[in-house]
Amino acid sequence: MDLQAQYLRELKMLFWENSINPDEYQLERLANFAGLVTQKNAKVNLISRRDVQKIIENHVFISAFMAEFLPSKVNKFLDIGTGGGFPGIPLAITRPMYKGVLVDSTNKKIEAVQDFITKLKINNLTAENSRVESEEFKQKYADTFDLVVSRATVPLIILFRYAIPLIKEKAYIASIKGGNLNDEFKTAELKYKSYIKKSTTFELAYKPNNARNEKGKKLIIIELTK
Repeated sequence: MDLQAQYLRELKMLFWENSINPDEYQLERLANFAGLVTQKNAKVNLISRRDVQKIIENHVFISAFMAEFLPSKVNKFLDIGTGGGFPGIPLAITRPMYKGVLVDSTNKKIEAVQDFITKLKINNLTAENSRVESEEFKQKYADTFDLVVSRATVPLIILFRYAIPLIKEKAYIASIKGGNLNDEFKTAELKYKSYIKKSTTFELAYKPNNARNEKGKKLIIIELTK
């Protein structure tokens, strides 16, 4: 079995086991994306090299799975610190009505992501080599996004600082994290409480390999008002 067929089989199993039904074209694009990342990762460090064999479960699927928990009334998202295109590219594939901007400060990573977007013919994404805290970026995208996503290890308080100049009057932050989020959230809340309308933490449990969330991954979604 070639790598592409293996990726497609893994994706189908994970989605179907968890009662999620993307269409065949979406599954094929996700498998293609995994292949592109694996190939590029030999030259540019997009994901951990020891994680390459688990790229479907640990990167592609979990990024798409995140979409199952997101609010329905969002349409423009910002992916901060996208790295190899996670979670932005799987989100854009499984939620084609979303429009997204993927940002990373490392030029080689963004060049790779731009190449993936072109090869996969994803028309609802753009990628930028920038720092979201820069004045230029803030001026370009002020009051633009109703969703900010991140899989990076950025503390929530920093994510708030980056997001607030860039979001619309009502928006959401969604971040995949591990460990206990209570202290991290309380620290962010001390400074940004006036913006927080509601926060919800979801256990990212899924069948068959993480039915009780043994991996300890959580998705925190914070509703903001300016």
